[in-house]
Amino acid sequence: MKTAVIPQVRVDSQLRADLDSVLLPGETLTEFVEASVRRAVEFRRVQTDFAARCDASLASYERTGRSVGSDAVLSKLEAKVAARVEQLRR
Repeated sequence: MKTAVIPQVRVDSQLRADLDSVLLPGETLTEFVEASVRRAVEFRRVQTDFAARCDASLASYERTGRSVGSDAVLSKLEAKVAARVEQLRR
């Protein structure tokens, strides 16, 4: 696979010093930047997917006038959290 280059970014000396101070032993600046960019890209994808689901949910509500009550939603979320906590305790 052919690689591409991310453009250089100019930062002030304090940010560069802060960055150097948080690098893990043996970690390069390039590795840090690549990992940071990958996380940012994934975060933006999650945000975009969430917004699309919100838009679809709103459109469905506007079409049908039906929605799920907040009590039902919160109960379902609490059940998911409880199940995950139980799974992690094992």
